[in-house]
Amino acid sequence: DRDTSGLIVFAKNENAKRYLQDEWQGFEKKYCAVVHGTLPEKEGVITSYLAENAVHKMYSVNDPEKGKLARTGYKVLKESNQYSLLEIDLITGRKNQIRVHFSEKGCPVVGDKKYGKKERGIKRLTLHAASLTILHPHTKEKMTFKAKIPAYFESLLNK
Repeated sequence: DRDTSGLIVFAKNENAKRYLQDEWQGFEKKYCAVVHGTLPEKEGVITSYLAENAVHKMYSVNDPEKGKLARTGYKVLKESNQYSLLEIDLITGRKNQIRVHFSEKGCPVVGDKKYGKKERGIKRLTLHAASLTILHPHTKEKMTFKAKIPAYFESLLNK
């Protein structure tokens, strides 16, 4: 998602690219997000089937025949009156999955113009690719890469 901050992966050659693409679903991907409001359950897994409408907006459906399985794990790290900071485990990797799941729970990602609230003062999406754990293509060694959460995420919670 181009609006997401944080980690980005580049392959050094075609073989590495193919490996990363083939194995991507099996890698561990953690995100952080600031969402509006508070979640009643402080930890959990959101499961739905995601479909796409004619204007390329994703939404959940109950029928597995009409959408693709999407699972998002989350844990609340910090809360304020207006916002919650979440650690998110992207169990499956569907288009706009995190944004759709939290919007449908009534807690859209702050700064999300597509699935969230229209608001002033927030310039960008508060969704951050925080860590990625992969297996090295040759040695199969587990490798974890991390990107620090932007300071403005914390400052939102302190308002």
